[in-house]
Amino acid sequence: MDDSDRQDLHEGMRIVGAALSGAGIPFALAGGFAAWVHGAPQSEHDADFVIREQDRSTAWEALSETELRVVDPVENWLFKAYKGEALVDIIFRLDGEPVPDEIFDRADSFDVFGVPMPVMQATDILSEKMRVLTEQRCNFSDLLPVARALREQVDWAEVATRIEGNPYAEAFLFLLDELGVVEHPARSGAVGQLGNAVGGPTHGGHAGGQAPGERTGRQIRPDDAGGSSGEEPARARIA
Repeated sequence: MDDSDRQDLHEGMRIVGAALSGAGIPFALAGGFAAWVHGAPQSEHDADFVIREQDRSTAWEALSETELRVVDPVENWLFKAYKGEALVDIIFRLDGEPVPDEIFDRADSFDVFGVPMPVMQATDILSEKMRVLTEQRCNFSDLLPVARALREQVDWAEVATRIEGNPYAEAFLFLLDELGVVEHPARSGAVGQLGNAVGGPTHGGHAGGQAPGERTGRQIRPDDAGGSSGEEPARARIA
């Protein structure tokens, strides 16, 4: 992603956040940029927002009134909004199910690129990234830096419960234990208390222990963000 595309993406995120908020639609920033807000490495992927399935039409109309180009793809779990060539995904189904209201209830508000917006909680971010791991999409090298950065903000016992039955996600949790990133909840006896699996809750941070944004209103500015093989099944995913 070059600087021009990155600027377009950040502007697209601002437009989406402001438009959804103005329309009174519950939403949350998700995926790689949500992880970045919580302290993970900067994202070079498209941006993701989640909304309720029943708000799809209202969100479409709100974004269609902006300068963004709104597109309805063949997938039945999202639609897309473009600022130039930069893409923002608007997701209303996760792993085949409507986005649950609890995700919006748990989201915290951050100032992202100058626009206040809800951001998905760290436990939800990791859970969703792990739940969509498949044989065709099982790149642990992308997921490992996120898990390392967010580990103290994640309720790993809750993650273990949500990913149960997905062998690829369970293998990644085992890998985290083997690497000493976190202790596997089954071995540690951790309970579902946010952060207690690996330590007290924190807002995360980049190098030097400083997060790109805080709930106290610190802004996340554009200059804070620098610059799989096989066929993937048509299923909801958050990059």
